[in-house]
Amino acid sequence: MATPFKKKVKAKIMSNKELTEEMKEREKIKYEIAEELGLLDKVKEVGWDGLTSSEAGKIGGIMTKRNKLEGRKWNK
Repeated sequence: MATPFKKKVKAKIMSNKELTEEMKEREKIKYEIAEELGLLDKVKEVGWDGLTSSEAGKIGGIMTKRNKLEGRKWNK
């Protein structure tokens, strides 16, 4: 089940609308982590839906950890 934030991002990407700065920053971090884990090629080939739940969970966990360390609070 997609979160409301994921739905907004996907809708904007699909409709070619401009993402907010917050959305751009989240996407940038997500791609950086995927690259660090060696998953970027898989994402580019089959998309985010092609990741296993374990792979997606690793990305989400690292994102959460980094956000906490850097003091970001996106989930209000």
